Amino acid sequence: MAIVAFFLGLAVGIGFWLCQQFWMRQQLQQWLGGLPIDSFGLYMPIMSRLRRVIAWMKQERQQLEAQVEEGRQLLQVAPVGYLQVDEENQLVWCNSQAQEILQIQKWEPSSPRLLLKFVRSYELDQLIDNTRQQQKAQMREWVFHPACQNGSEMGKTRSLTLRGYSWPLREGQVGVFLENRQPLVTLAQNRDRWMNDLAHELKTPLTSISLVAEALQGRLEPPWSQRVERLSGETNRLIKLVQDWLELTHLEVDPGDKLVIKSVELCALIQSVWQTLEPLARQKQINFEYSGPEQVRIEADESKLYRVFLNILDNSIRYSSPQGKIQAIIATEILGERSPHRQPTWEREIVQIDMIDSGSGFSPSDIPYIFDRLYRGDPARARQSLDPTQSQGKAYSTSPGSGLGLAIAEQIITAHGGTIKASNHPDTGGAWLQLRLPCDSRSDREASRNVLHPNP
Repeated sequence: MAIVAFFLGLAVGIGFWLCQQFWMRQQLQQWLGGLPIDSFGLYMPIMSRLRRVIAWMKQERQQLEAQVEEGRQLLQVAPVGYLQVDEENQLVWCNSQAQEILQIQKWEPSSPRLLLKFVRSYELDQLIDNTRQQQKAQMREWVFHPACQNGSEMGKTRSLTLRGYSWPLREGQVGVFLENRQPLVTLAQNRDRWMNDLAHELKTPLTSISLVAEALQGRLEPPWSQRVERLSGETNRLIKLVQDWLELTHLEVDPGDKLVIKSVELCALIQSVWQTLEPLARQKQINFEYSGPEQVRIEADESKLYRVFLNILDNSIRYSSPQGKIQAIIATEILGERSPHRQPTWEREIVQIDMIDSGSGFSPSDIPYIFDRLYRGDPARARQSLDPTQSQGKAYSTSPGSGLGLAIAEQIITAHGGTIKASNHPDTGGAWLQLRLPCDSRSDREASRNVLHPNP
């Protein structure tokens, strides 16, 4: 009986073993069937096929490692910095440019450590976190302040303006390209400083020339009187250009502290600007139309806003067609956010001013650069703005602008915590400038600015 039980158990064990071997063989054949094996290999024994697949996989791995190494060598000689972190924000790899820009020291690829151990930059951490959460490319620019190891190095360290481009990778990793923009920032600062010094130097001799030309106008006979009159007009245009440049520079340096905030009646202010420019509009028979509330009061700098609407309406008159019209539309809006309990957390009243002319509008290629200093748009638009019947009129009404008017307007609106946008109106086809200004006082201006200009 014991012998029968032994052989029965042996038979069951051999059966289980054969079943397991058959199942493993089927799984192995199914796995090998999905791999690239030539037709000759299909007739080889399964173990030989397995050895052949292992050799092929080793070759593929070596090729992939060679490609990865080639990519890292390319990144090492790239003119921009590159770093890569894993899902735990450990620095996995970075090139020499990134080490130089971020001043990363004592980093070894074989032992990843937290990025915070090497670089302390809140903006860089936010860029990486936003990329990982949103799973899409991000871009951010900020000023990086390197950490000092000791007090003796504080005088040698310099802040850098960096721009980071991030990209989400597999398994929660993030790659970041770093561009050092400090040379461009320094170049722009030196250019502005040189231009400001030149403007100051030009202001005095131009004023002297203007005074001499005015004194000669009543003492000369034609044709010299006309030439002196033209000289006076061109000199005044240069003086205005110099003054506009200096004003724009002053606005860019801490603009908020240069505002004199008080209660301003916006509708009356716009009407006052139009009355100043009405003689120019009358030459082209241009009408002004206003629609909106009878009174809108905001807290702002009246003289600065006067300059904004003066620049905008002057451009509108210059570029509008004869017998056209200029529209000013004002509307108010409440911006706010409520808590889950329906309680308001913040509210801001915003006034929107739409200025629409009857000209040919902006060229699509010009719109991104409308507010850039000294930018002159499509010459065809300037030619269309000139009335041939007025070609002998005043130089102020027919000469092209300085290219600083809208740049000054943008700086003033931004200093007030507002925004300005340029486009073409879909109905009239003319230029459409949309201004949005907060109505609150100066104490709440920073909060308004955060609403209108959220961080990227």
